[in-house]
Amino acid sequence: MEYETYSAIAEYKKIHMKEAAKDHFQINQLHDSMFKQVLEISLKEIHARYGPPPSPFTFFVMGSAGRLEQSVWSDQDHGIIYLDPTAEAKAYFLSLGKEISKGLYQAGYPYCDGGVMAGNPFWCKAQSEWEKQILNWASESSWESLRYLLILIDGRSFYGQHQFMDHLKTFAYLTVQKEQILARIYKNTLHFKKGVGVLGQLLVETHGRHAGSLNIKETALFPYINAVRLLAMRNHVLETSTLSRLDQLQIHDKHLYKTMFLKLLTYRLQFASQLDYESGHYLPVEKLTKEQKNELKDIIKNGVALYQYAGKLIEKEG
Repeated sequence: MEYETYSAIAEYKKIHMKEAAKDHFQINQLHDSMFKQVLEISLKEIHARYGPPPSPFTFFVMGSAGRLEQSVWSDQDHGIIYLDPTAEAKAYFLSLGKEISKGLYQAGYPYCDGGVMAGNPFWCKAQSEWEKQILNWASESSWESLRYLLILIDGRSFYGQHQFMDHLKTFAYLTVQKEQILARIYKNTLHFKKGVGVLGQLLVETHGRHAGSLNIKETALFPYINAVRLLAMRNHVLETSTLSRLDQLQIHDKHLYKTMFLKLLTYRLQFASQLDYESGHYLPVEKLTKEQKNELKDIIKNGVALYQYAGKLIEKEG
């Protein structure tokens, strides 16, 4: 399929989303296909305006798109790495980044509130500038700088020279190792919402529009995603999805964690609405059967156990 306009891509997405939303892998395939279409139009547009790219580059996606863990709704998280550190290259790739952001927005992907987009100079840099940025984040080691580092580590090269992203991640892992900041990064991601109470009950939101619903993003998804990312950093695993990272790691009960995480992603899709961005983050507990509630408790408890396991390994190594 090939489209002439961003709005035509949005129409295609609307039509096919309902069917794709039945399966975690299918929905991420659909999102990737939409991104690819947007990118093709953006590249043609910028080529027509400014000519061919002045330097080899890669466009990469981060966040849930980087990890191939998108739900029905997904916003934008992306960046660009280019090789030649010239003013000409910077201007060109910032223009490309802005065009891609506009295209994705018109295709139905909201802008990132935090500005994590390739049209922002902070996320569009020459390879040498990216390396300096990683060194700065590591030496500063503040909550914010480490959060940026983690966002980058979930980056997945989407178009162009894929080796640029692999090189940058390897550089980041070696920097983390050299600066001995993995334990600090672990402390940075230590706090997430408790999902199961002392009496074994699911802890739901008590007020607001999601009252009575379980926040699965903060109680269940975060422990798995954060734990596996930390273990991937410790073992220099370049994969980005939680499931692929688990495949690469040598840990006890790996199959159980993979099964639990995939079930969690399936629950999220089951209750996500095409009309409400936040619906994928909350499960209406009153709509769950007793078996489903028990399964969710198991999923949450295993996520916490995995996070504690990662923490013990990291703290032991200092």
